[in-house]
Amino acid sequence: MSQQKIAVGILGATGVVGQRFIQMLENHPWFEVAWLAASDRSAGQAYGAAVKWRLKTPIPDGVARMTVSNAGPAGAPRVIFAALDAGIARELEPQFAAAGCAVVSNSSAFRMQQNVPLIIPEVNADHLALLENQCWRKDSGGYIVTNPNCSAIGLVLALAPLHRAFGIESLFVTTMQAVSGAGYPGVASLDILGNVIPYIAKEEEKMEEETRKLLGRLDGDHVEQAGFTMTAHCNRVAVEDGHTESVSVKLKRKAAADEIISVFNDFRSTPQELKLPLAPAQPLVYDAAPDRPQPRFDVDRGHGMTVSVGRLRPCGVLDYKFTVLSHNTIRGAAGAALLNAELLNVQGLLP
Repeated sequence: MSQQKIAVGILGATGVVGQRFIQMLENHPWFEVAWLAASDRSAGQAYGAAVKWRLKTPIPDGVARMTVSNAGPAGAPRVIFAALDAGIARELEPQFAAAGCAVVSNSSAFRMQQNVPLIIPEVNADHLALLENQCWRKDSGGYIVTNPNCSAIGLVLALAPLHRAFGIESLFVTTMQAVSGAGYPGVASLDILGNVIPYIAKEEEKMEEETRKLLGRLDGDHVEQAGFTMTAHCNRVAVEDGHTESVSVKLKRKAAADEIISVFNDFRSTPQELKLPLAPAQPLVYDAAPDRPQPRFDVDRGHGMTVSVGRLRPCGVLDYKFTVLSHNTIRGAAGAALLNAELLNVQGLLP
């Protein structure tokens, strides 16, 4: 690997996920922030003046002094991390791909498009082959690669080893999702404090569609989605960071509880084999304590990149039920895209 860092840009740099990109890239061994873009009202300002910084670590000095650019591909580096609302992403991301950029996107805009890879490197790295079918790739070398919804990614990391070892027949999931998943300013305090909001727009549909694509099988120019049935109930709760999910699953092949726990703890895949910088040594950890995982204590496991699983027990309706916790703005957003970019880099796919 060359010692010279790869210049990267961030679209949507002033938002919560954009800020998390900046934080996680500060000391990255391969990538260096060279370009920032946000809304028209921020363009031309120093980033430190344009952003309302919401993270616990300070803005890196060099980034704070950078001038925010207009959100167009002119002058942008060839590797772009996109943290945009879906409607804006639908317009802007193709412009960057057409200009020859690798767009590593956290947006939902293109996740379910047939020729766009929806990737968790531990789960379906082989799906990156889809990017060769994109018109941008053929015309300019550019492309779009996406990571999943913040609620789907923790779930799928927990399901992947079960799906491989035993097969999944059906799935029932209820989420308790942190307020940081709504961005900033997000949910009004008088709406969420002392309350649970049992509706997050399009979240249940995203979870159900994306989970089946992620666990599906690459078949030439498309993904044959996984055939299990699934239903999701998504709720917003008064937690700062960390999506907790209550999962019930019916397996195709019967398994003992100790087999399932071993499958969770033994799960390793491509990022661990390649020793990618952000890859946790253990992407899944089973916590045997009866009252864990909890966001307060477990959300930062593996620097926010490890998914915690606990409370495995028999389910009276399906086979087993358990609890999953993942950090929604790290493993579920910026960290997911960064890990995708690391995988693209070692595979020689970055321009």
